[in-house]
Amino acid sequence: MDKIAVLIPCYNEEQTIAKVVKDVKEALPEAVVYVYDNNSKDRTVELAREAGAVIGYEYKQGKGNVIRRMFREIDAQCYLMIDGDDTYPLDCARELVDKVLCHNADMVVGDRLSSTYFTENKRPFHNFGNSLMRFGINSLFHSDIKDIMTGYRAFSYEFVKTFPVFSKGFEIETEMTIHAVNYSMQVENVVVEYRDRPEGSVSKLNTFRDGMRVIRKMLQLYKNYRPLRFFGLLCLLLMLVALILFVPVMGDYLQTGLVPRYPTLIVCGFMAIAGLQSFFSGMILEVMAAKDRRDFEYRLNKINAQKKELLNRKD
Repeated sequence: MDKIAVLIPCYNEEQTIAKVVKDVKEALPEAVVYVYDNNSKDRTVELAREAGAVIGYEYKQGKGNVIRRMFREIDAQCYLMIDGDDTYPLDCARELVDKVLCHNADMVVGDRLSSTYFTENKRPFHNFGNSLMRFGINSLFHSDIKDIMTGYRAFSYEFVKTFPVFSKGFEIETEMTIHAVNYSMQVENVVVEYRDRPEGSVSKLNTFRDGMRVIRKMLQLYKNYRPLRFFGLLCLLLMLVALILFVPVMGDYLQTGLVPRYPTLIVCGFMAIAGLQSFFSGMILEVMAAKDRRDFEYRLNKINAQKKELLNRKD
């Protein structure tokens, strides 16, 4: 088991990867640097190997797939994840790692949004999207995460081995954040500097397509982790629409004793039934979600015991 494993998922980063690996080795000389290539068409692998990185491969395209492979194959007391595009200075790496090793943090978020992100980043829709996701997740999950989409994070062994990776692409950061919040894991924020990509280096993030995937992932996880709130809101919406449609029908009945709009009355009835079904579905799923959180604690204890066994074997 490594003490510190630095994880760098890469796709066509030949312009910056060698510098990133060298900077990591200077900032964390005791760390093992892993570069996992995701079907690069350039010299990313060659340059990373020359710089001293351990090379791995993931052939299913997408950042989420690369992270899944890394988490599955690498054992370490602390994991530091960083992008290979040289947008994150390594002067904060030690602080992120120490939060895990010395302060028992499960996930440490490299907070770009509180420093230079909005001035350095040249893509205004990315700025808006990051702010929107931060507001959305903190509001829905009652958390205080400063940067939802950052690719600069540190993790504990317990987080990595209990985190089920379902995302295939850039929505992986959203999934990580909500997983930590849902299971009451210790999350800390460290303000980090951000610099835009060097000239000639191209982002693989599609603003609109990947942005919609991230929003969809947030709503999906909210439904899975907070089902009573999600289906309760749906119930409230259905009941409200049913009531709005029912009021004029009831008014006609009180005035004339007749119901001239039977189709509207039938729609109101079906919407009310759907609202009740939604509410009781949310209650059932909430019980299941509570059981899942209890089972997670048992899984966490098993992972912790496994970690101690690996450390003893290493000694």
